[in-house]
Amino acid sequence: MQNVFAGKKIVIGVTGSIAAFKVAGWVSDLAKEEALVSVVMTPSATKFIAPLTFAALSGNDVSTEMFSAAKEDTMAHISLGREADIVLIAPATANTIAKLANGFADDLLTTTVLATRAGVLVCPAMNSRMYSHPATRQNIVKLKELGYTVIDPACGMMACKEEGDGRLPEWEEVKEYLAKSLSPQDLQGQRILVTAGPTREPLDPARFLSNRSSGKMGYALARSAFRRGGAVTLVSGPSTLSCPAGVNLVKVQTAVEMYDAVLDHARHCSVVIKAAAVADYRPEKMYEHKVKKEHIDTRLILERNPDILLELGKRKKAGQLLVGFAAESKNLRQEGTKKLHNKNLDLIAVNDISVDRTGFEAETNQVLLISASGAESLPYTSKLHTADLIWDRVVSLLPASAEKAEQG
Repeated sequence: MQNVFAGKKIVIGVTGSIAAFKVAGWVSDLAKEEALVSVVMTPSATKFIAPLTFAALSGNDVSTEMFSAAKEDTMAHISLGREADIVLIAPATANTIAKLANGFADDLLTTTVLATRAGVLVCPAMNSRMYSHPATRQNIVKLKELGYTVIDPACGMMACKEEGDGRLPEWEEVKEYLAKSLSPQDLQGQRILVTAGPTREPLDPARFLSNRSSGKMGYALARSAFRRGGAVTLVSGPSTLSCPAGVNLVKVQTAVEMYDAVLDHARHCSVVIKAAAVADYRPEKMYEHKVKKEHIDTRLILERNPDILLELGKRKKAGQLLVGFAAESKNLRQEGTKKLHNKNLDLIAVNDISVDRTGFEAETNQVLLISASGAESLPYTSKLHTADLIWDRVVSLLPASAEKAEQG
């Protein structure tokens, strides 16, 4: 599942909103991801952006009329709907939402949606007053009841100079919901906790002890789990990364704060993956005011932070899976196996931090996965693909997966 979009047939319905021009960038990005994109435009959408733009970006003809689009005895709305892996309507105007909610089929887009059995994602974009109108709100409820996925609009200044809810959602968020719709939902029903990033242990208001962790691996794990249907909570230390769409983010600073947050949320989770690089020690004393350099004691007295993974292992419930991470520069298998047993883990991923391309802050990774049954070296790849491979292994260990294997 390295590229979930490659080869997928994605129908994008563009309706008459000023936000239509933003979707051109979405089509371009999906084409770069090797998706097979077909664009359907309502007549009013063509008033805001030319069909030729979408044709050039997607590499495919753009459909605008129900009958002129038909070729060689095929009916466009049937063929588009039947062949689609997913349908995305963006921007979705109040008018189009009303039509879909009430089963209207008076143009190529609405008939395509009625004819498809693929998932449908709807991205509302309109004036904030139109969006908040009871009729629109009721129609959105209807869409959800019909099984459509409605992505909430963003809040901000709009072309009409009013500010509020109604802006087209950001592509980063929409892309994740698309990826989810195209991914196996093998984590559906699982409540998942992932930790990520470093912790900061303050010396004074200006200084702290920390490490080089960027949080990229933990955030990739959270993103991948959401795509696969999990209900994900991400407990993160300080990071510059944006929270993945659909993920509940809990921000912490220190190891003690992470300890409290993790133990609180872990009680309700079936899978816990602790990818955070938690500081082992903190300064014994934290100064209320900044210490001037001439008064700094060159000897730093430290005290040990709680071992979160060890405590999770002690409290692990029956049926709960616990996955740890270890950053090592030598003896990867020996050190990983020791931690696996000492901390009562089901699985541990060992990072080789002696190599720049798989260490802290890198975009790529190659981990050694160790379980009670042995060790497996994952391929060198992106951190998101590494996350997918780890989840593949976790899924195989879930009780439901074991039951299915026995029944099969």
